[in-house]
Formats: sequence, C-alpha cells, structure tokens
Amino acid sequence: MQVVIVGRDLPGRSFCESGGRRLADVHVGVQIRSEPEQLVPGDAPSARWVLEVELSTTDDGQVDFKGPAVHGKRGERFLYLTWGNLNAGGGFAMFRRAKLMLNRVDIALVESAASQLRPLVAQVKLSDDRGAPRCARVDPPAVEWSLG
Repeated sequence: MQVVIVGRDLPGRSFCESGGRRLADVHVGVQIRSEPEQLVPGDAPSARWVLEVELSTTDDGQVDFKGPAVHGKRGERFLYLTWGNLNAGGGFAMFRRAKLMLNRVDIALVESAASQLRPLVAQVKLSDDRGAPRCARVDPPAVEWSLG
C-alpha cells in the first residue's frame, strides 16, 4: 500500500533551539530505518513523501504495518518525520522527530485504501502552535488521514 505524506505550513529554514543554538539550514525528511531520506528545506512551500507500507494480518486478526519506513512495535506502529540541520559538509544533524501513528488511522480507511489500491494520504501541518518544527506524536487536527 502506498502512503503519501503531504506537509504544509513548514516552519522556515532557521530555528533557535531552547538552549539558544541557532540552526540555519533546517530540513525535514522521512526516516527510513535509521536514516533521513527525501529531505525538504524547512522553508519550502510544501513537502510530499511517497512510501511503500506492507499490510499483514496478525494471528489474532489485527492489521499490522511493516516496511523500511515503519517504526515501533506491533500495535503501536508509526512513521517518523525527522527534522535536522545540514552542516557545511552536507551531514544531517537530527534535532527533532514527529510520529505519525498508523494505529490511530481508522481501520476502515486503511482497508479501503488497500482494497481499492488507492494511497492512504496524511495531510500534516509541519509547524506547531509556536511556529516551530512539529515534533512528538502528531494528532488531529495537525494530521488528517484520507484516501488519495
């Protein structure tokens, strides 16, 4: 199944951490295994990531999510959006992550996406209420799931 994450309201390219350290080249990407991929500058008008997620059914009949972009234990699976600062050498120094909880998506929506071969789409507001890069668990209304 395809999962499409569409990010809007990005917070900007610079960010000042709580300790006063200023980050000047902020990017956001999806975390595949332990690495950030498909990086988008923090001042982009929008962001879009397309991921392949496998669905399986557990012995007790529950839907489970798997794949290189899927993290967490069974029943608590999620996708990471990872925020980092690019250094002069192009290295990515992660400073925040946001969790898109797959187990909180309406199972009927997941099953419809799979059976109709349509993508499951997450519309995500990437700035928090203070205008900073969104982190921690992302709940509605900051994320809206739908069929693509």
